[in-house]
Amino acid sequence: MNIVMLTNTYLPHVGGVARSVAAFSEEYRKRGHRVLVVAPEFPEKIKGEQDVIRIHALQNFNGSDFSVALPFSGHLRERLEAFRPDIVHAHHPFLLGMTALRISRAWELPLVFTHHTLYERYTHYVPADSQALKRFVIELATRYANLASLVFAPSASIAALLRRRGVKTAIAEVPTGVQRQHFIAGNGNKAREKYQIPQSAFVLGHLGRLAPEKNLTFLSAVVAEFMQNNPHVHFLLVGDGPMAKEIKDLFASRGLSARLHMPGTLQGALQSDAYAAMDGFIFTSTSETQGMVLSEAMTSGVPVIALDANGTREVVRDGINGRLLPRENRGDFIAALQWLCEQTPQQRHKLKQEALRTAENFSMENCATRALALYEPLLKHNWPLDDSLYAQWHRLRNLIGAQWEILEGVTGAAGAAFQHTPPRWP
Repeated sequence: MNIVMLTNTYLPHVGGVARSVAAFSEEYRKRGHRVLVVAPEFPEKIKGEQDVIRIHALQNFNGSDFSVALPFSGHLRERLEAFRPDIVHAHHPFLLGMTALRISRAWELPLVFTHHTLYERYTHYVPADSQALKRFVIELATRYANLASLVFAPSASIAALLRRRGVKTAIAEVPTGVQRQHFIAGNGNKAREKYQIPQSAFVLGHLGRLAPEKNLTFLSAVVAEFMQNNPHVHFLLVGDGPMAKEIKDLFASRGLSARLHMPGTLQGALQSDAYAAMDGFIFTSTSETQGMVLSEAMTSGVPVIALDANGTREVVRDGINGRLLPRENRGDFIAALQWLCEQTPQQRHKLKQEALRTAENFSMENCATRALALYEPLLKHNWPLDDSLYAQWHRLRNLIGAQWEILEGVTGAAGAAFQHTPPRWP
C-alpha cells in the first residue's frame, strides 16, 4: 500500500501531530508499506531523511515555533506520479490539508483525515483572535471532515464531539500508538544523576510544549505550592516553548529554582530516561484530542494525575493508575499530589502495574494494525497513469471541483462564524 501523508507540522518540530505522523509512518514502513510525507520546511534540517517532500514555509509564524506551509509546490505533482499513492491522508484541514483534497479529487483517491487538534484552542497564535475566528476554524474543520472518505478521531470523546458538531462522514477511533520499546528501557537513575536530582527525591514530571494552550499557568502554580510544603519533592519539566521564562520566574520567586529541572526538549533515550525518573506525571491541559504523553508515561510505568478532559478520560482511571480530577481546582489537585506522594511502596507498585496494563492498549503495533485495516476497504487500485488528452481533462475537471469544494467550505465556515449561532464546542 502506498500512503501519502500531508501535514502542516513535522519533525524536527516537537508536537503531538508531528510525532504521530512520524510514528505511524515508521510502523507502516516496517510492515512493507510505502509512505511519502509532505510537510513544511523548518529552519533546522534533518540530514538524510527519505520519502519526505519539504514545502516552502513561513518560519516562526507570529513568534511561535510553528512553520506555516505555503500550499503549492512545483515538484509535488512529479513526485506523486512517481510514488503512485493509493491513499491520501491529511492531518490538517487547511494549508496542506487543502492540497490533500486537491490530490484526492484530481486522481480520484480516497481521502482520510485525522482530526488531531481542537483548533479553537489555538487561535491565540493568530493576530485577529476572536470568538468569530474560533467558530470559523470549527466550521472549517467540520466541513473538511465531511469531504473526506473517512475520519480518524484520536479518542472516543473526540469522535463523539465531532458527531455533535455535525460530521456525517464515518468516524473511526484511532489513537496514536506508543512505540513501547522506546520507553520500557528508560533509566531513571541515569536521568536523576544527569539533572542533579537526588535519588531519594520524589519527582513530579511533565513533558510537552511550554505553551499557553497547555494550561501551564495552573500547573506551575499548583506544583510550586505543593513543593513549598514538601521539601523532598522535585519537578522535572521537559520541553520548551514561549512560557519557559514565565515558569522559571515563578519558581524563582518562591525560592524553588534548585528543585526545578528544565532540560529542554529531549528525544530518544534521553526522553525515555526522563520519564523513568518520574514518580508521577502531571497534566492539566484541556485542549488535547488524545493524551499521547499520558500513554508514554504509563508505558514507562509512571502513574498520572490529570484533569478530566477529552483525551485524558480514555487513559486515566481514577484511583487505579493515577488520579482523574473532575474540575480545575487548586486545592483538589494539591490533595491528589499529596495522595500520590503518601502511597506506600506496595501501593506505588500496584499503580505502576496498572499503568503498564493501560499502556498495552495504546501500543503502536495495535494502533497501526487498526489504521491499516481501515484503509483497506477504501482502496481502488485504479491509479490512472496515462497522459492522454482525456485523462488530463478528467483531472482538470476534478481539480476544479476540488477548488469549488474548498471555496464553498471556507465561505460557508465564514458565514456560520458570523451568524452568532450557539458555538459548536463544549
